[in-house]
Amino acid sequence: MEERMSIRPHRLQIENRASGTITGVREVVSFDEGQVVLDTDMGLLTLKGKELHVSRLTLEKGEVDLNGNIESIVYSSNEALRRSGESLFSRLFK
Repeated sequence: MEERMSIRPHRLQIENRASGTITGVREVVSFDEGQVVLDTDMGLLTLKGKELHVSRLTLEKGEVDLNGNIESIVYSSNEALRRSGESLFSRLFK
């Protein structure tokens, strides 16, 4: 029997390009003052800007609040991130 991961509601709310709330977050992949990368239920979400700060992180609920000057928001596939958790041999011999 195939086990399915539950998908939480995903919402991205940005106010005046200065603060935001994101739900449906599985993991914070990386963050610094110039870029925040989140693994969400809808794919990788990359936010770029200046003076970015994660002000609240609740992974149990899948919620992130951030502040700063948000300049761009990009979604991309999270397949590469998922595959990076597999062993080298399993990726080579698929």
